[in-house]
Amino acid sequence: MLSQKIIAELTEALGKENVLTEKEELACYSFDATADMPQAMPDVFVTPTCTEEVQKVVEIASKHRIPVYTRGSGTNLSGGTIPLKNGIVMGMVRMDKILEVDAENLTAVVQPGVIIQDLNDEVGKHGLIYPPDPGTVTTATMGGSVAECSGGLRGLKYGVTKDYVMGLEVVLANGKVMRCGGKTVKNVTAYDMVKLFVGSEGTLGIITEIIVKLIPAPETRKSFLASFKSLEDAAGSITGIIASKVIPATLEIMDNATIKTVENYAHVGLPTNAEAILLIEVDGLPGVVAKEAQAVEKVCRENNGQLKVAETDQERDNLWAARRAALPALAQVSPTTVLEDATVPRSEIPKMLKALKEIAGKYDLKIGTFGHAGDGNLHPTILTDERNKEEMARVHRAVDEIFDAALQLGGTLSGEHGIGMAKMKYLKNEFKEAGVEALRSVKKALDPENILNPGKVIDLEG
Repeated sequence: MLSQKIIAELTEALGKENVLTEKEELACYSFDATADMPQAMPDVFVTPTCTEEVQKVVEIASKHRIPVYTRGSGTNLSGGTIPLKNGIVMGMVRMDKILEVDAENLTAVVQPGVIIQDLNDEVGKHGLIYPPDPGTVTTATMGGSVAECSGGLRGLKYGVTKDYVMGLEVVLANGKVMRCGGKTVKNVTAYDMVKLFVGSEGTLGIITEIIVKLIPAPETRKSFLASFKSLEDAAGSITGIIASKVIPATLEIMDNATIKTVENYAHVGLPTNAEAILLIEVDGLPGVVAKEAQAVEKVCRENNGQLKVAETDQERDNLWAARRAALPALAQVSPTTVLEDATVPRSEIPKMLKALKEIAGKYDLKIGTFGHAGDGNLHPTILTDERNKEEMARVHRAVDEIFDAALQLGGTLSGEHGIGMAKMKYLKNEFKEAGVEALRSVKKALDPENILNPGKVIDLEG
């Protein structure tokens, strides 16, 4: 519990309207979008409106050694914003200005509270796009996306958040402000501090300004739905499309459990008798799109796929609305939805899909799988009920095996959701002891008092 003296310091720094202390108001900041995580109530919730106010909060926190948990929209899926040690939750949603769109240099400068879709709406006026496209694009903030290094549906062709962040302004744990990177296309000065802070999940510094790279919007695009009677045929199409030298803008997969659930939820005409479907989009210059579309159709048919082409914008929108509906649809089936983020080399997708099916059977669990098949990023989603202790014990053992399988196939713990608190215990399995100690050294160097999002990513006590 923070003293009235500290609350008074925060109120003086930010104004009374930006400091919340009532329990009823604080409750919604005790959790985020991650299922099966503990909840913890913050002592206070603050909403700075500028970098200088963020500095003041951090200076107060540093002086009194109070934990600070930076939060955007709270849509993250790794328990990354839960205030485990109470303290201060700092919401960045009021720092929501698009400071500049520089069409000449193909860049934009934004504050962390800007919603990703709002940025794309603005740069679209200049014929440009910001490619990172997480499933919660209409609610997720730029700051949260950068902190988590989120990916999304366009990751296969265009990459993830770290590929588009050129510069940052960051408030460090001591309250000082540093800037790194900038608008220059080339920048190899000293350590790559931009990449260090991208994906650091609020544990190394607090991002207050972001310079991002933009690209010209594609001239045209073509979308398909390919349905298959077997997961093996769907997986064969994925590897076949890439082998044919086509890199789709989007290449997504849904298994049968997900297809049925989404169709029941969204009623968009998905083939519920298919064992798997692929949602595919190619984009670019008209001639290139036509050539790539032919190659995609050929590969899918060779793998026994049934193809449906989106002939209108409405049909295309329906396809991608169906994909974005996967998580909310699955979430309606059971009281608890445990969404994981296992990523393997795309050549290993058939083996990973087989492993997921075997794990579901072994532990008698319903697992719906969807995800970004083109880059090997799968989202096995376990439908369960956290009130059922026996079933949850099986869920936890299944999750252990899911990540073991991914790592054994040369994969990684996270393709886009981050580590947070949900995956900390697995970190040593991927990084080994030397790697974990290196991560710990970075954290201690930049945040020696461990006030920035403590208990996330790396365990300083280990």
